[in-house]
Amino acid sequence: MSRVCELTGKKVMTGNNVSHAHNKTRRRFLPNLTKSTLMSDALGRSVTLRISTHALRSVEHNDGLDNFLLKAHDNDLSAKALKLKKELKKKQAAA
Repeated sequence: MSRVCELTGKKVMTGNNVSHAHNKTRRRFLPNLTKSTLMSDALGRSVTLRISTHALRSVEHNDGLDNFLLKAHDNDLSAKALKLKKELKKKQAAA
């Protein structure tokens, strides 16, 4: 399983550890990913996603998963999140 946030697209970054003597060694900066179960109000069910804690705060700031997904760009979302967004749009069109 790759280390990529399913909602924001955050992924592993690379850089250097720099010692006091200014020696540089390569390192990886990993995103803070957690497995979260979020409730979709429009669909009436819960969804388990592997998201960063920053994305979790953003979801709460946007008043839920549904609003976040509808505002999010498609190229940032994972296949699972895109499928969920498509279901949301279909549900909104029917209502």
